[in-house]
Amino acid sequence: MAATPGIPLSFDRYCAEIVDQADLLRSTVKGTDPAAPVPSCPGWDLGQLIRHVNGAHRWVATIVGTRAAEPVSDELVNEMPKLTGEDPAALDALLAEGATRLSETLRDAGPDVAVWTVAPGGTPVFWARRMTHETALHRADAALAAGREYVLDADVARDALDEWMGFHAVEEIAEDQPGVPSLLGPGRTLHFHATDADAEWFVDLTGKAPVWRAAHEKAAVAVRGTVTDLVLFLYGRPAVAGGVETLGDRQLLDVWLERTRFWLQ
Repeated sequence: MAATPGIPLSFDRYCAEIVDQADLLRSTVKGTDPAAPVPSCPGWDLGQLIRHVNGAHRWVATIVGTRAAEPVSDELVNEMPKLTGEDPAALDALLAEGATRLSETLRDAGPDVAVWTVAPGGTPVFWARRMTHETALHRADAALAAGREYVLDADVARDALDEWMGFHAVEEIAEDQPGVPSLLGPGRTLHFHATDADAEWFVDLTGKAPVWRAAHEKAAVAVRGTVTDLVLFLYGRPAVAGGVETLGDRQLLDVWLERTRFWLQ
């Protein structure tokens, strides 16, 4: 995986942000029927979305709390109960309790102990960061379903983009696949520019593996938008502001998005 410019948010900030994002999610869905569909998560309703987020929190709390050294079943995340007619107050309490317990579990463990992670990292810092952005992203889904405003702090959004770039600068993504266009090749570069923050990301696909860096460099395709809209764009969610503008090789961008969004399917 390519070197990154560092993790700009502290471990304590991540632990606090998990609870803050969960509280904002609770406020977003307050007064909305849990049976309301979530357009950006086809087949889910708000109740199932909340249970998914809570399942992720409980799953990670188990991993960190037990100092798991091997994969832990993610049934809590991917096999959320398909319940209907749930009590909104019960869902609210579930989400609040799960986020608080996860934050406390992370703090109790500290940032440096060894735990299993789904990608390179191997410490609670990885999970604190991942759950911060997991919760923030699903808050956007809830806002869309509930018809509410979505605002994400610029430093959190910027860190979400750093995390995305780091996750997807891996050799496995670039491996040739039958019937899928090659990702790597001469002149294949992408540039992402935040219009409301001093933040840019350059993705280089010209070598043996994808690499990225925080830099302003000319690329085959450029994507511009607010830092929040860039996050939502990469995750395949509707924009909250003016959307993004793309300039250059849109086909390259589409191939890169297809290859890097595989885990969202």
